[in-house]
Amino acid sequence: MSKLVPKVNTDGLYLEDEVVDDAFSGVVPFYAESVGKQGDIVAPEKPELAGYTVGVPITTPGLYKPRFDLSAWDTYQDAVYEAQEAYIAALDAWQAKGRIVEEQPLNIAPKQPDNLWTEGLTPEQIAELTKQPEPQPKLREELTNTQIAMADMYEQMLAMQAELKVLKEGR
Repeated sequence: MSKLVPKVNTDGLYLEDEVVDDAFSGVVPFYAESVGKQGDIVAPEKPELAGYTVGVPITTPGLYKPRFDLSAWDTYQDAVYEAQEAYIAALDAWQAKGRIVEEQPLNIAPKQPDNLWTEGLTPEQIAELTKQPEPQPKLREELTNTQIAMADMYEQMLAMQAELKVLKEGR
């Protein structure tokens, strides 16, 4: 099975979706590809970080340019690592005491933050994207003239229909 996950640039801004295995989770870097003289993709001598594949779904609806908070993710990963280290130390101590069931330590991982995806655009950029264009004065005038001409044509058509009706009755 597979799923779509977001790819982001090094600033965390959404680029595109990528198809990955269902088991994929976390955040994994990807690197820029180089193209050789014959059009082949070659591995550069020193890979250049291009962004990250993010296994955390975008849960905030209505974002214009989603941004993944890479620093919040790193902080969360540090907390997970510290919790694992504390659990291993507690487990070692428990095993040294003779493994008394009532005292067995629990592995309690920190909760993943809810706000890892935020808006990547400023309020001004969003306002610019969402503003309705003002009709051009010349176009407004042309539209008004067209509407007037159509009304005149409609009146002429009604008058012709009335004349035609009178002519048919006169036969």
